[in-house]
Amino acid sequence: MNSEKVLFAFFIILALSLNFGFFVGHFADPEHHHPYELFGAIIVSLICTFLKFGDRTSFGSTVLAASLVADLQLIAAAIVWGIAGINGVETLGNSATASIVSLAGGALVANLLSVILLIIETSQLRK
Repeated sequence: MNSEKVLFAFFIILALSLNFGFFVGHFADPEHHHPYELFGAIIVSLICTFLKFGDRTSFGSTVLAASLVADLQLIAAAIVWGIAGINGVETLGNSATASIVSLAGGALVANLLSVILLIIETSQLRK
């Protein structure tokens, strides 16, 4: 068993599950979406991106692109959350929460694509 591939798969699946955990809940209800969960999803997604830099295949570049998209959308969600917090409002409004969750949903799709590509790549490996 290749420990590098296990670690790589672990972080890809963890990024997907953290992102899904943040995304699930009522779309516009800030009580259903915790900022630490978004922070965790960003950190794990960035770790996944750094792990993907070593692969020089065309397949690896597609997985890296999906990871970069997820990073960009999660960071954009954090920026929207930060800007909404600067306005002095103690709780997020429905509009800001909807924007944050929709950006996290886009990252969820990118992370799902990464996992699907990982499964395809794993199924193509021969012993």
